[in-house]
Amino acid sequence: MIFDKHFYNVDVTNDYKLMNEDIMIIKNKNFNIKQIADSGQCFRMNPISDNKYSLIAFDRYIELEQLEDDLIEISCSEEDYELIWKDYFHLDYDYGRIVDELINGSDEFLREAAIYGSGIRILRQDSFEMLISFIISQNKNIPSIKNCIERISETYGESYRDDKLNISYNAFPSPNELAKARKEDLRALKLGYRDEYILGASRAVAMGDLDLEKLKVSSHEEAIKALKTIKGIGDKVANCISLFGLYHIEAFPIDVWMKRVLSEYYQDKFDPLRYKGYAGIVQQYMFYYIRHVHGI
Repeated sequence: MIFDKHFYNVDVTNDYKLMNEDIMIIKNKNFNIKQIADSGQCFRMNPISDNKYSLIAFDRYIELEQLEDDLIEISCSEEDYELIWKDYFHLDYDYGRIVDELINGSDEFLREAAIYGSGIRILRQDSFEMLISFIISQNKNIPSIKNCIERISETYGESYRDDKLNISYNAFPSPNELAKARKEDLRALKLGYRDEYILGASRAVAMGDLDLEKLKVSSHEEAIKALKTIKGIGDKVANCISLFGLYHIEAFPIDVWMKRVLSEYYQDKFDPLRYKGYAGIVQQYMFYYIRHVHGI
């Protein structure tokens, strides 16, 4: 596919072109749909074909296609791109600088991980959805988490229809809606023991006891402390919520895959503070690499 050279300049790492009123072409060498979808941070991005994915976020449905290594097509208007998706895909952040730093550094594992997962970006997702998603994630694999989130959305979320793409879908429910759920109804959605935690977290947000907007602008440490006051949220889940839902990219979640990395490659001596301010991005490269290259 050939495009003319009249891209609108957004920043040093990212250009875009409006193809028509509903299609945007994004040019960015550190933006790979498949890598993002498989990085364990987003549970409503699903493959349509080899290079094409659907995504439900907030109350919107879009489709993304990897046209070339550095070209992404997004089914959205220029207005929605500027208001929603530019921020959602963290397109104002220079991931290339971090990739180059790791590739040129002395850490061999991080060099290989950064090369392998150079298209990963930390999505700026809905905070409440991430709160519930990572409560669900405990002791569940990714397909099971996805199924649980879809069942919750179909049961409690608002229904929408995109006539242009001929698709119906459900948004993730608001805190107020999910807070009204009965425990037995949540249990019927195959959430297991997490139903109690989901209900408690939803009510805490709905009643203002847990202010997610405030935690976005707090420090990462303050966010972790507040999140851990909610029953069912420990260190790992709190760090995932902080990183993926509150945009604290210094968060460094440690799950079973990361424990394997830290033990086998660093003898438990890895110091995230060496990458202060962007340790969460480094964590994503490590997680993606160990899971996809050395995973069983």
